[in-house]
Amino acid sequence: MAALAAVGLLAACKTTGAGGAPGTASSVAAPPPARVTGGSAPTVASLAAEYWERRMEADPIEATEIGDRRFDDRMPDLTPAAYAREMTRLRELRTRAASVDRHKLSRADQVTADLLLGEIDADLARGDCHLDEWSVDPRDGPQVTFLQLAELQTVTTPADARALAARWRLMGPTLDEETANLRRGLAAGKVATREAVTRVLAQLDQLLARRDADWPLRSPATAPHTGPDWTDQERQAFASALDAAIAQAIRPAFQRYRKALADEILPRARDDQHVGLLNVPGGAACYPRLIQVETSLPLGADELHKFGLAEIERLRGEATQLGDEIFHTRDFAEIRRRLQSDPSLFFKTRAEVEAKAVAALARSTAAMPRFLDKLPRTPCVVKPIAPYEEADSPIAYYRPPAIDGSRPGTYYVNTAEPTTRPRYEAEALAFHESIPGHHVQIAIAQELTGLPEFRKHLGVTAFVEGWGLYAERLSDELGLYSGPLDRLGMLSFELWRAGRLVVDTGMHAYGWSRQQAIDYLEANTIIAHNNVVTEVDRYIGWPAQALAYKVGQREILSLRALAERRLGARFDRRAFHDVALGSGAVSLPVLRAQIASWLDDVAR
Repeated sequence: MAALAAVGLLAACKTTGAGGAPGTASSVAAPPPARVTGGSAPTVASLAAEYWERRMEADPIEATEIGDRRFDDRMPDLTPAAYAREMTRLRELRTRAASVDRHKLSRADQVTADLLLGEIDADLARGDCHLDEWSVDPRDGPQVTFLQLAELQTVTTPADARALAARWRLMGPTLDEETANLRRGLAAGKVATREAVTRVLAQLDQLLARRDADWPLRSPATAPHTGPDWTDQERQAFASALDAAIAQAIRPAFQRYRKALADEILPRARDDQHVGLLNVPGGAACYPRLIQVETSLPLGADELHKFGLAEIERLRGEATQLGDEIFHTRDFAEIRRRLQSDPSLFFKTRAEVEAKAVAALARSTAAMPRFLDKLPRTPCVVKPIAPYEEADSPIAYYRPPAIDGSRPGTYYVNTAEPTTRPRYEAEALAFHESIPGHHVQIAIAQELTGLPEFRKHLGVTAFVEGWGLYAERLSDELGLYSGPLDRLGMLSFELWRAGRLVVDTGMHAYGWSRQQAIDYLEANTIIAHNNVVTEVDRYIGWPAQALAYKVGQREILSLRALAERRLGARFDRRAFHDVALGSGAVSLPVLRAQIASWLDDVAR
């Protein structure tokens, strides 16, 4: 899964309204902050509400993606002063949250308190690591995330249009703040990799070569705007405001950003031999903290590396057994060669890639009552990844529904270079990103009642991605794969996730080069070369995130096996899934406790 992330420090920045002054949203007034004042003791509910409100204010782009439209006229404040204020606020909030007497809390509030502390600790860890001071990202940098806003921020009324235009005017100053942070990092010896900078420069060159009228940021002005509030004057004013913002603020800022990357960052960028976090000042101490953030467990790099090696060995055994059935050989290298060299096993057109995704989603949607009692109400749709991001995008990602109902859950599939995209991996990909994977888990979480907002929308990566990987195997159990080749695609994807454990720790803890990581995945997985390269670069820029998939899947499978042993014939797959998904994306220790409590209740 990938979702829009604000540039710079996530949830650790203040915001400004139009014109740079403290602002209010254009369409919905923000409620007063939920902070407890005076001598009254804080409650878990009030602390959770305060955390969420401040997070939305600090990251208005995240708010827009979720469907909270109150901050649509704002951009994040990425200045050092804003960073310092936010880190101070988070530490103060953590002190108050930790001071709540757990003995006086209900079990439900204890869970919320634990998860709230976990989210605050994750924000503090990311902030302390200062990734924004060196990250130049071809997948989620401003040259991608800014353009995505044109699709995510819907415009229905003239008030919506004014909010969007105000945000567009702030993009230039925000991008300048991003550039200033990179210069600050450079002065401290922190710098991105040469490959990442080179790719972003290529993206910027393509963007800057286009006329303003052809920029995605101009597209909201060309959409049809009808209704009693829209007049010709309103439509013209909206178009003029966007034209002015692009010409006077956004394009010049992107030009300055490009010049800084080319003239200052690229000459000092890290080469392919020094891509790991341990080559960044403070990175060696930061990596264990990020492992804890992504997995919610106190795991070391050595343990995870060995886990990955063992999983590669086990899964290669499964793949060779299935390869023998299909190709009549148990030689892994030969199986890999046949899968990658037969043109009939690859798509021919973009339309074929999209059609396969649509068909897989339709089949899994129909199967939902077989593995869930409580079905998500929000639908999921398929969309191709936009041309401006597809070259450096992963093979697919999922974007959650908007809580205001303006967008369904969306499975974005990369249709670029279709002849390089294997047909046999398409179903596992669809099942992971949509149903039974991310859409099921995230839509259900959003629709939960009686929980604080942060538990509906946030959560531990190991749970989110662990469920997505579990869903690939669940789809096999449900008979959703079309045949042996598609099941081999499932094993290919799981080998890929096991390989992540090896190469992520290899680069960030052991000092592997970029080429070592590429060579390892090439030799031990089945995924195509272009995917291998894109993924390795993703792990370089997003340390520890890739470790979460197999860790989360292992925990869910272990808990299901425990439930099957204890309940025997009484085990109900649907009931287990409802419990696992029924509290949002909780930490793995909380998941263990919830499943244990459910088993005790059922056993009575």
